[in-house]
Amino acid sequence: MQIPFSALRHFRSRFHFGLARIPVLLLTAGLLTACALGSQPKMTDASALDRIQNVVIIYAENHSFDNMYGMFPGANGISRAAPEHTLQLDHDGTPLKELVVFDPDGKPDPKYPRMPNAPFRIDAPPVSRPPTQIVYSPTHLFYQNQEQINGGRNNQFAAMSAVGGWTMGHCDGSQFRMWQWAKEYTLADNFFMGAFGGSYLNHQYLICACAPKFDSAPDYMRAKLDAGGKLQKRSGSPSANDSAVSLVSGNGGQVTPDGYSINTTQPPYQPSGITPPPAGDGSLANPAGVSRGSGNPDLPLPPQAAKTIGDTLSAKGVSWAWFAGGYQLALADGMQDPAAPRKVIYTRAPDSPNFQPHHQPFNYFAQFAPGTAARVQHLQDGEVFFRAIDAGTLPQVSFYKPAGGDTQHPSYTDVMTGDNHIANLLDKLKASLQWKNMLVIVTYDENGGYWDHVPPPSATGMADRFGPGTRIPALLIGPTVKKGFVDSTSYDTGSILKLLTRRFDLEPLPGVRAGVGDLAPALVALP
Repeated sequence: MQIPFSALRHFRSRFHFGLARIPVLLLTAGLLTACALGSQPKMTDASALDRIQNVVIIYAENHSFDNMYGMFPGANGISRAAPEHTLQLDHDGTPLKELVVFDPDGKPDPKYPRMPNAPFRIDAPPVSRPPTQIVYSPTHLFYQNQEQINGGRNNQFAAMSAVGGWTMGHCDGSQFRMWQWAKEYTLADNFFMGAFGGSYLNHQYLICACAPKFDSAPDYMRAKLDAGGKLQKRSGSPSANDSAVSLVSGNGGQVTPDGYSINTTQPPYQPSGITPPPAGDGSLANPAGVSRGSGNPDLPLPPQAAKTIGDTLSAKGVSWAWFAGGYQLALADGMQDPAAPRKVIYTRAPDSPNFQPHHQPFNYFAQFAPGTAARVQHLQDGEVFFRAIDAGTLPQVSFYKPAGGDTQHPSYTDVMTGDNHIANLLDKLKASLQWKNMLVIVTYDENGGYWDHVPPPSATGMADRFGPGTRIPALLIGPTVKKGFVDSTSYDTGSILKLLTRRFDLEPLPGVRAGVGDLAPALVALP
């Protein structure tokens, strides 16, 4: 084992005498013993963590690692994918004849060519869709994601997606500004979304490493599974060569059979996709739900009581806030008379931020209900975030959720707009007074249904019934971070919680998986 000079220098300064007075063999043996006992790595990690005074987490939307960074130099990208991970299978296990893109009706879309059964470039012929164009959003739901992963083979993404072969697309990321930030700092190429499925559950996982409970959910909200635990297909559900899968549960169900809320369910408080109760408290979502067409009512999630990272930070006196783009506009929009049309919430008008209530996880918890001091203190608008950067007054921990139009989410925004938004934000952070002691983590809530070739961890301590799901990009940026580094340590979304817990000596959240890393390998140790 090679002993780093930094270790020798630390040893010398600590005990105030020269190395020349110590027998070389004795010194070497002592340091080797320290390394074997684990004291040196802990000392190094602690020195790096102690430098961090401000952590900023930027949470973008819906792209797998291969979809955005599959061509990144030195990373585990598409060129390393084994054939068994790239060749997509039909529902019966036979290879698809070709990749077919399905339209919103689940039928082959004539605007897209039929392509070989393999990964393809979205931004190159024959598809040639530039990153400034809004494109289809692949299926990204809890049970579908598990079937797409197919035991780690990652070979049923096309079969279990409403858009078929579109799931296999990726871009040359070198055209994005965020690619340059990744080249300058650290790109994690073994980072997985914490939970299977979509944005809703992965936002919950980011703050509590847990799935919400909805024990009172009616039967129509619960997923219908077969004897093998997969989603029931309707009789006559077609081959993925012909059209999209047809499920008994429709969108895959919002709640597991045993009462865990897994797919998009609206918050019980405004801003919510469910309007206030008639003649009731305008800060609430109607507990009776709202009818959409002739179907069953869409019910809000009951207020949750699980412990969150916000609670553990507050218990230690660590300042923190969840900053959301468009929050104040959405709050006013949500508190309107139920009959008034919404202009901000789930609205794609040119002057709307297209606020997404299911991306606001703290708004589901009773401890942050309307009228509480915690809500006023910790749930803030994105404009407050920008002003705090300029003033050098960011809290110790900042979560930032861009408004819908800046998240890179397929189907309602393009990739380039969000890329510029996040890169501009990083420029702003780098120029701030707090930069010298800052760690910025830029990652995605989930894969957006896009294929990735790396199997998620499945070992004890690395996985449970809720995840992790597909691999996603994660960038670590700041003066405390290694430069030009690709970090292949196994991480998931809970690694962010693990880092915060270790840095600020917090009470650990029970849902964080024991085996995942805490991001410390990407940090620079002090000499």
